[in-house]
Order: sequence, then structure tokens, then C-alpha cells
Amino acid sequence: MGDGPPSIWEWIARNWDTGRVDSIRNLLTDHLTMSLVPILLSLVVALPLGLACVRWRWLYQPTSGLMNIVYAIPSLPIFMLLISVTGLSQTTVIIPLTFYGMAVLIPAVVDGLGSVPDHVRQSAVAMGFTPLRRLLAVELPIAVPVVLAGLRVVAVSSISLVSVGALIGQGGLGSLFTRAYQNPFMPPVIVGIVLIVALALVADGLLVLAQRLLTPWVRARKGRA
Repeated sequence: MGDGPPSIWEWIARNWDTGRVDSIRNLLTDHLTMSLVPILLSLVVALPLGLACVRWRWLYQPTSGLMNIVYAIPSLPIFMLLISVTGLSQTTVIIPLTFYGMAVLIPAVVDGLGSVPDHVRQSAVAMGFTPLRRLLAVELPIAVPVVLAGLRVVAVSSISLVSVGALIGQGGLGSLFTRAYQNPFMPPVIVGIVLIVALALVADGLLVLAQRLLTPWVRARKGRA
């Protein structure tokens, strides 16, 4: 082996699991945590808020306006504001990403429920469905494609934005970028980009698969077309 810089594969082998917090394995785990938690939290919060906006239409405009304002604020200033409350922790990254996800998912839930044809609702009422049963058995399944389309956007953007947290020491794989900036060396940048893109593609693929499983009638309709 020569005295030159290591190849990318040698660098990965040396840094994959070093037992330190900045090993590639630990950074990947942190990145997954800070990505998945906001995705799940934003969905859990956006569903009831979206339902409330459909039930009380006057609530939608102020809620949507507030979420748009939050979405327009760059993530780094929010991280800096939260440091005094949550410290240099993963929570500082998770909180703003959750709000960004809500800004996308609340309109998706409202649009998805709005796509349910009136005659479908009326048929469910005529069959004696209670409002809750109608929501769970009729309206939400029809809204699934629109909601999951929004969730795909949230998943990819969250996985990408986590890396910004590296500027406060909580960026998961984004820490590879700051490491390469401090000590110019390309393998960390390449590994970081490849892993982040791979995570985004896997998350998007899983959501596409979930949509196919949750909406089998869509495939049946396309098959008859």
C-alpha cells in the first residue's frame, strides 16, 4: 500500500464502525432517527388537523397560512433559536422538520378528503355508516393516494434537511460534509451524498409500495383500462 491518500473503499472500511460517535454507522443511525421521527410526528399531527380543517372550513386558511410562514423560515435560524431551549440535541433538528412536514401534509389531507366524490359519501350515509365508520372505511382509503404523495415529499425533504443540522453538531450524515470542509478530502462527501440519496430512494420506494398495498382498486382499474 502506498503513502498516498486512501481510496474511497479503504476510507469506508476504516471509518464504518470505529466505536466513535462519528463513525459512518453511527452517523447513519442518527440520520435515520432524525429523519423518521419528524415524518411520523408530522403525519400523526397533520391527520387530525386536516380532518378539523375539512370539518370547519374556516380553520383551513389560517392554519395553511401559518404553516406556509413556518415553511418559509430557513432551518438554520430555527436550529439556533431552539438551542437555548433544547440544547445541542437531536430534538433541535426534529422539531422544525416536524413543522415543515406538517406544512406539506395538512393541505394533502384536506385535498385528499376533498377528492372523495359526494355521491360516495351519500351512498355510505344511505347504507347506515356512522360518521366515524364512513371516515375510516370510505373517505380515508380514497384520500390515501393524495396523502401518500404528500408524505413522499416530506420523507425526501426530511432526509435531505437533516444534514443541515451538522452545523450545530447534529446532522447525521451531514457531519461527513463538515468533516470534508474542515479537512479537504472527497470520500466523506461522496459517501454522505450516496447514503442520503439511497435513504431517500428507499423511503420513497417503501411509500410507493405502501400505496399499492393500500389501494389495490387503483391497480385493478388500470388493468381494465
